[in-house]
Amino acid sequence: MKLTREEIEDFLFHEAELLDEWKLEEWTSLFSSEGVYLIPPIGSPGANANKSLFYVHDDRARLVQRAKRLLKREAHVEYPHSTTLRNIHNVRIKEQNANQLKVICNFSTYRTKREILDCFVGVSEYTLVFEEGELKIKEKKVILKLDSLRPHGKVSIIL
Repeated sequence: MKLTREEIEDFLFHEAELLDEWKLEEWTSLFSSEGVYLIPPIGSPGANANKSLFYVHDDRARLVQRAKRLLKREAHVEYPHSTTLRNIHNVRIKEQNANQLKVICNFSTYRTKREILDCFVGVSEYTLVFEEGELKIKEKKVILKLDSLRPHGKVSIIL
């Protein structure tokens, strides 16, 4: 697997676009069959999920269920849906070999709902693989660079 940074950026920009447009089921299709989505505790990016409480620790099946649930009217925290705008910055290839690719990037996600603007900032760490000829996310780890979740108080959107 040999990809250019531009090709990786295009993939990440596509992911951001799907999330901003609330195409969550399409977003889940970007994950490999073994894909995981993680948000460790603030200040503990290397935390062990068996010993620490993660904001999100989803395997592929849970990820699909999260996406479906957020699209339903019964998901009161996100219905009507928030308006979001994601920016991807400083994309860096950390490791690239024949089987997988490790990429990190900075992000800012702006969310508006009920006339309140929240901003989530941090670093996303990706492990990308090719599965059935398509680039897929094997792991996405979102490391929030915030002091706390205040004033937000929660993460109700997918970062």
